[in-house]
Amino acid sequence: MSSTDQDEQLRELIPRLRRFALWLTRDVHAADDLVQSTLERALSRWSSRRGDDTLRSWLFTILHRRFLDSLRSAKRQAVLFGRLHEPEEPQWPSAEHMAATRGTLEAFGLLSDEHRAVLLLVAVEGCSYQEVADLLGIPLGTVMSRLSRARQALRRLGDGEQRPAPLLRVLK
Repeated sequence: MSSTDQDEQLRELIPRLRRFALWLTRDVHAADDLVQSTLERALSRWSSRRGDDTLRSWLFTILHRRFLDSLRSAKRQAVLFGRLHEPEEPQWPSAEHMAATRGTLEAFGLLSDEHRAVLLLVAVEGCSYQEVADLLGIPLGTVMSRLSRARQALRRLGDGEQRPAPLLRVLK
Protein backbone atom coordinates (compact mmCIF):
# COMPACT_ATOMS: atom_id res chain seq x y z
CA MET A 1 0.00 0.00 0.00
CA SER A 2 1.45 3.37 -0.98
CA SER A 3 1.92 6.21 1.47
CA THR A 4 -0.73 8.30 -0.32
CA ASP A 5 -3.26 5.49 0.19
CA GLN A 6 -2.34 5.34 3.87
CA ASP A 7 -2.65 9.11 4.20
CA GLU A 8 -6.08 9.01 2.57
CA GLN A 9 -7.25 6.20 4.87
CA LEU A 10 -6.06 8.14 7.91
CA ARG A 11 -7.83 11.30 6.75
CA GLU A 12 -11.09 9.42 6.23
CA LEU A 13 -10.97 8.04 9.79
CA ILE A 14 -10.27 11.34 11.56
CA PRO A 15 -13.96 12.39 11.89
CA ARG A 16 -14.84 9.00 13.41
CA LEU A 17 -11.89 9.18 15.79
CA ARG A 18 -12.85 12.72 16.75
CA ARG A 19 -16.48 11.76 17.42
CA PHE A 20 -15.42 8.86 19.64
CA ALA A 21 -12.87 11.03 21.45
CA LEU A 22 -15.47 13.76 22.01
CA TRP A 23 -17.83 11.32 23.69
CA LEU A 24 -15.07 9.90 25.84
CA THR A 25 -13.63 13.23 26.96
CA ARG A 26 -16.77 15.40 26.77
CA ASP A 27 -14.58 18.34 25.81
CA VAL A 28 -13.86 19.55 22.27
CA HIS A 29 -10.29 20.62 22.98
CA ALA A 30 -9.41 17.46 24.90
CA ALA A 31 -10.94 15.38 22.09
CA ASP A 32 -8.79 17.15 19.51
CA ASP A 33 -5.71 16.60 21.66
CA LEU A 34 -6.61 12.93 22.06
CA VAL A 35 -7.03 12.44 18.30
CA GLN A 36 -3.73 14.21 17.65
CA SER A 37 -1.99 12.06 20.25
CA THR A 38 -3.53 8.95 18.70
CA LEU A 39 -2.34 9.87 15.22
CA GLU A 40 1.14 10.70 16.51
CA ARG A 41 1.35 7.33 18.23
CA ALA A 42 0.04 5.50 15.15
CA LEU A 43 2.50 7.19 12.81
CA SER A 44 5.45 6.66 15.14
CA ARG A 45 4.58 2.97 15.50
CA TRP A 46 3.42 2.34 11.94
CA SER A 47 6.05 -0.33 11.34
CA SER A 48 4.87 -2.33 14.38
CA ARG A 49 1.31 -2.56 13.00
CA ARG A 50 0.28 -6.12 12.29
CA GLY A 51 -0.96 -6.73 8.78
CA ASP A 52 -4.12 -8.57 9.83
CA ASP A 53 -5.46 -5.64 11.88
CA THR A 54 -7.75 -3.20 10.15
CA LEU A 55 -6.59 0.38 10.33
CA ARG A 56 -9.86 1.47 11.96
CA SER A 57 -9.61 -1.10 14.75
CA TRP A 58 -5.96 -0.31 15.33
CA LEU A 59 -6.61 3.45 15.61
CA PHE A 60 -9.64 3.03 17.88
CA THR A 61 -7.59 0.77 20.15
CA ILE A 62 -4.82 3.36 20.34
CA LEU A 63 -7.33 6.15 21.02
CA HIS A 64 -9.09 4.23 23.78
CA ARG A 65 -5.80 3.30 25.46
CA ARG A 66 -4.55 6.89 25.24
CA PHE A 67 -7.82 8.00 26.86
CA LEU A 68 -7.41 5.51 29.71
CA ASP A 69 -3.79 6.60 30.16
CA SER A 70 -4.92 10.22 30.39
CA LEU A 71 -7.52 9.28 33.03
CA ARG A 72 -4.89 7.53 35.12
CA SER A 73 -2.58 10.50 34.76
CA ALA A 74 -5.35 12.93 35.75
CA LYS A 75 -6.12 10.89 38.86
CA ARG A 76 -2.46 10.95 39.86
CA GLN A 77 -2.33 14.70 39.34
CA ALA A 78 -5.54 15.20 41.34
CA VAL A 79 -4.03 13.35 44.26
CA LEU A 80 -0.88 15.46 44.00
CA PHE A 81 -2.82 18.71 43.89
CA GLY A 82 -5.30 17.56 46.52
CA ARG A 83 -8.41 18.16 44.49
CA LEU A 84 -10.27 16.83 41.50
CA HIS A 85 -10.98 19.00 38.53
CA GLU A 86 -14.38 18.24 37.07
CA PRO A 87 -14.50 18.79 33.31
CA GLU A 88 -17.17 21.17 32.09
CA GLU A 89 -20.13 19.66 30.32
CA PRO A 90 -20.28 20.42 26.61
CA GLN A 91 -22.90 22.92 25.56
CA TRP A 92 -25.45 21.36 23.23
CA PRO A 93 -27.94 23.27 21.08
CA SER A 94 -31.12 23.89 23.06
CA ALA A 95 -33.72 24.42 20.31
CA GLU A 96 -37.20 23.27 21.25
CA HIS A 97 -37.40 20.74 18.44
CA MET A 98 -34.25 19.06 19.83
CA ALA A 99 -35.53 18.58 23.40
CA ALA A 100 -35.90 14.82 23.00
CA THR A 101 -32.44 14.55 21.48
CA ARG A 102 -30.96 16.62 24.28
CA GLY A 103 -32.58 14.41 26.88
CA THR A 104 -31.11 11.34 25.23
CA LEU A 105 -27.68 12.94 25.07
CA GLU A 106 -27.83 13.88 28.74
CA ALA A 107 -28.94 10.37 29.65
CA PHE A 108 -26.13 9.01 27.51
CA GLY A 109 -23.72 11.21 29.42
CA LEU A 110 -24.80 9.62 32.71
CA LEU A 111 -23.67 6.20 31.57
CA SER A 112 -20.35 4.91 32.83
CA ASP A 113 -17.29 5.23 30.57
CA GLU A 114 -17.29 1.49 29.89
CA HIS A 115 -20.95 1.38 28.87
CA ARG A 116 -20.72 4.57 26.85
CA ALA A 117 -17.67 3.31 24.95
CA VAL A 118 -19.31 0.00 24.03
CA LEU A 119 -22.56 1.69 22.99
CA LEU A 120 -20.71 4.22 20.83
CA LEU A 121 -18.56 1.65 19.10
CA VAL A 122 -21.48 -0.66 18.33
CA ALA A 123 -24.36 1.77 17.69
CA VAL A 124 -22.59 4.78 16.19
CA GLU A 125 -19.39 3.43 14.65
CA GLY A 126 -20.94 0.16 13.50
CA CYS A 127 -18.19 -2.07 14.89
CA SER A 128 -18.95 -5.77 15.36
CA TYR A 129 -19.04 -7.20 18.87
CA GLN A 130 -15.77 -9.02 18.19
CA GLU A 131 -14.11 -5.81 16.99
CA VAL A 132 -15.24 -4.02 20.15
CA ALA A 133 -13.94 -6.87 22.30
CA ASP A 134 -10.57 -6.66 20.55
CA LEU A 135 -10.48 -2.85 20.73
CA LEU A 136 -11.25 -2.67 24.43
CA GLY A 137 -9.39 -5.84 25.39
CA ILE A 138 -12.39 -7.52 27.03
CA PRO A 139 -14.19 -10.83 26.40
CA LEU A 140 -16.99 -10.99 23.83
CA GLY A 141 -19.55 -11.86 26.53
CA THR A 142 -18.59 -8.75 28.47
CA VAL A 143 -19.21 -6.62 25.38
CA MET A 144 -22.68 -8.08 24.96
CA SER A 145 -23.44 -7.68 28.68
CA ARG A 146 -22.24 -4.06 28.79
CA LEU A 147 -24.19 -3.24 25.64
CA SER A 148 -27.37 -4.73 27.06
CA ARG A 149 -26.95 -2.90 30.37
CA ALA A 150 -26.11 0.38 28.64
CA ARG A 151 -29.23 0.18 26.45
CA GLN A 152 -31.36 -0.73 29.47
CA ALA A 153 -29.99 2.19 31.51
CA LEU A 154 -30.50 4.57 28.59
CA ARG A 155 -34.13 3.47 28.27
CA ARG A 156 -34.72 3.99 32.01
CA LEU A 157 -33.17 7.44 31.91
CA GLY A 158 -35.25 8.30 28.84
CA ASP A 159 -38.38 7.32 30.76
CA GLY A 160 -37.61 9.96 33.37
CA GLU A 161 -35.65 8.20 36.08
CA GLN A 162 -33.41 10.73 37.77
CA ARG A 163 -30.43 8.49 38.47
CA PRO A 164 -29.13 5.57 36.50
CA ALA A 165 -29.92 2.21 38.02
CA PRO A 166 -26.89 0.43 39.43
CA LEU A 167 -25.25 -1.36 36.53
CA LEU A 168 -23.20 -3.74 38.64
CA ARG A 169 -24.67 -6.44 40.82
CA VAL A 170 -23.33 -7.11 44.28
CA LEU A 171 -22.58 -10.79 44.79
CA LYS A 172 -22.57 -12.26 48.29
